[in-house]
Amino acid sequence: VEDEVRARLGNYGTARRRTTPADSPFADRRLREVLELTSRVTTDKVAQAKEALSKPCNDPKDGVDVALATNMISVGLDIGRLGLMVVQGQPKTAAEYIQATSRVGRQEDRPGLVMVLLNAHKPRDRLHLESFRHFHEGFYRAVEATSVTPWAARAMDRALAAVVVGVCRHLAPALSPEGAMAGIVGDAALQAEVIQTILDRAPAEQVVGGHTVLRQTIERLFVDWKTVAAAQTATGGAFYYGYPRDKALLHDPLDPLLESLSAEHKRFTASRSMRDVEHVTLLKIVDPHGNTLR
Repeated sequence: VEDEVRARLGNYGTARRRTTPADSPFADRRLREVLELTSRVTTDKVAQAKEALSKPCNDPKDGVDVALATNMISVGLDIGRLGLMVVQGQPKTAAEYIQATSRVGRQEDRPGLVMVLLNAHKPRDRLHLESFRHFHEGFYRAVEATSVTPWAARAMDRALAAVVVGVCRHLAPALSPEGAMAGIVGDAALQAEVIQTILDRAPAEQVVGGHTVLRQTIERLFVDWKTVAAAQTATGGAFYYGYPRDKALLHDPLDPLLESLSAEHKRFTASRSMRDVEHVTLLKIVDPHGNTLR
């Protein structure tokens, strides 16, 4: 931009072929200072850049000819007048590509144009070029799984029980050993401290129902914890947090033992990862004769 584009704009009008000497539909242009939206610039300059982009191109003071940006524009840039974007190279993820290119043409009466410059020497760019139309006809299907939203209803369904157990073991060292699972049952003070610790961390506006519902949910977990612990230790047996599985409070979502557990016990399902919200697939490895490998 600073070299080739600036030089070409400087003599574009005079160097353009004419049918007659008087034919001059294009004029030479002076490229104004290039704007930058990258992590190298300070926050205040980013704010100034966004304000300048919202001004008309013919603004004598703040008009912008070219804005160079990284993927930091993928979110938070909602300026309706932007209509042209050049994407140099295919972004690493489909989600980033969709988010970045949606920054132009955001107004119905002002369509946008996105031009993609792919590098023939990069296999990934060549792949997208060869399937360009097919990819763009259904690129939403290529969007990668994203991390779950904290405090969303489904996120708490999957993780809140494990968080409650983890907080208990951190706040009370006596509950850390694997076999100390039942120690929480009669400790009302610790239960109150656990509830308050989680409420202090949870923004009320992000929790469905607010802190009132979250408090009730955690209290219900403690009631179920007490019920399960009483049932498991009624005959003098031992009870653990996670191992051995047949005497454990927490179970994996695909644990076969879940089918035989009570409704209260099933609430203590703990995923090993909360990185995404995709369904987990159970793989059964068999030998050539169909026998399950362990």
